[in-house]
Amino acid sequence: MGLRTEAQQWRWWQAGLVALSGVLMAIALPPWSLWPVAWVGLVPLWWVVLVTPSVPLAATYGLLWGLVYYGMSLAWITHLHPLMWMGVPWGSSVAIALSAWIFIVLWGSVCIAVWGGAIAWLARRWPGRSLWLVLAGTALWCALEALRNHSPLDWSPLSLTQSPSNLWILHLARLSGPGTITAILVATNGLLALALAAGRRQTELPHPSTPGQTHRSAPTIHPSTPGQTHRSAPTIHPSTHPPIHPSTPPLPLLLSALALAIAGHALGAILHASTAAAPDGQVLTLGLIQGNVPTREKLTPQGVRQALQGYTDGYLALVNEGVDAVVTPEGALPQLWNPNSPQIAAILQTVEQAGIPLWLGSFAPVPGAGRSQYTQSLLEIRPDGQTYGRYDKVQLVPLGEYIPFEAVLGRLISRLSPLDSYLVPGAPQQEFITSLGQGTVGICYESAYSRLFRPQTRLGGEFIITASNNDPYPFWMMVQHHGFDVLRAVESDRWAIRVTNTGLSGVVDNHGRTLWLGEPQTYLTHRATLERRQTLTPYIRWGDWLTPLLLGATLVLGCRKNQR
Repeated sequence: MGLRTEAQQWRWWQAGLVALSGVLMAIALPPWSLWPVAWVGLVPLWWVVLVTPSVPLAATYGLLWGLVYYGMSLAWITHLHPLMWMGVPWGSSVAIALSAWIFIVLWGSVCIAVWGGAIAWLARRWPGRSLWLVLAGTALWCALEALRNHSPLDWSPLSLTQSPSNLWILHLARLSGPGTITAILVATNGLLALALAAGRRQTELPHPSTPGQTHRSAPTIHPSTPGQTHRSAPTIHPSTHPPIHPSTPPLPLLLSALALAIAGHALGAILHASTAAAPDGQVLTLGLIQGNVPTREKLTPQGVRQALQGYTDGYLALVNEGVDAVVTPEGALPQLWNPNSPQIAAILQTVEQAGIPLWLGSFAPVPGAGRSQYTQSLLEIRPDGQTYGRYDKVQLVPLGEYIPFEAVLGRLISRLSPLDSYLVPGAPQQEFITSLGQGTVGICYESAYSRLFRPQTRLGGEFIITASNNDPYPFWMMVQHHGFDVLRAVESDRWAIRVTNTGLSGVVDNHGRTLWLGEPQTYLTHRATLERRQTLTPYIRWGDWLTPLLLGATLVLGCRKNQR
């Protein structure tokens, strides 16, 4: 099919529907959190892809949806600018911020383009297999989200549209992780779209004037060919060419969508109500410090002094409130760890005198590394001055903490890192064992990666700690980040304490209820009591078993129908 024909099939009203779908799903995310919209927001995308006759065109519509959805939800990345305080010229600073935003948006959009093209191909190849098509579309979307979650750049999965507000649906993540929520959203929207397509098809079919009687178009007689008749070609409606021909009338599809949504909420409510209580006495009291020292300031000598004073004062104030340990954000002390440096020696002396452990965010050297290698770490400092528990960040931030394709881009981008040393990722499976028990830890945007939290919890993590900087990003990014932490708490049946530099710090229980949320851009301390839990949800035990099950069911049912 030529480019001209493809261009002629492009319809702006269909593109408008796809863009509207992207907007609807984006406003279902925090901070707007219009989560009910997500249960119908994908219908326009599903419908346009189903009725689009061209696979490349359907992929283009999928790409457009991704550009709108990810473009809106990830626009906070542009707040990386300005970088002039690091010596980067203004023009380069703008280019870096826009390039980072465009790249991650394109990565997510390409995945949706693959989904759109695949669904259009399946709809043309096997028309009339409505329920199987919904199954295939759900399986493929879940698989693509799982793929993105194993890449360095992932944010804004569909499950985030339900967090932190729709707590019943969030409990479905205990079964097979956040992909369970994605699956029910995609399937419900797919059934609604097929019901719409089926209803539209019925309205386009000819209606007999007499019950049981149908009308055919009359044969056309051409005088130039005596005795020969020609039947007129059937009318083809360009908006639905080729037709989907749903094998089921619209009402059963509509009722199936409603039943699926209701059943999902009911199952989530049952999981919420059946959660086992924690044993008596399994609690710990933690204090958190939100330092509120902007990155552009805390890397200066004055900023280092400000951070040291703020965290020391906050630590002593929380010790006086009777906490069991004090937690600081990611990179709270912006120095390479050296117990002999004056600032770190002062912290060690303070902890020794107070007698309460400090869980400090810092840059720790890699043991036994021949090169000057450091990790972004959370360290437990005990009163004897030694570090015991340690978690090293696994998912490093591209450009900020490591340089992709360093041999090519190293000279150009090395100035973006405030450290002169080489940051390396931590091991995939770690155990943060402290004097108060074992914790599950996430640093910075690791909150978006459930696959990093699950093994820690399965190995004995009894509570969750997330330590983040979040500067220089805006409030609505902080709300999205908080939504991820709510998801992590619910899927693992663990209480979570969230400690940030500029906000939002908070406390979340194992049901996803936010018990306390601090003000952003403010220095503050808070004392919180958390339950220590040892339960293992199905997701923690077996991981994401639903996605391979959906993919397997799609292949098996597809092959069976082909053999008939």
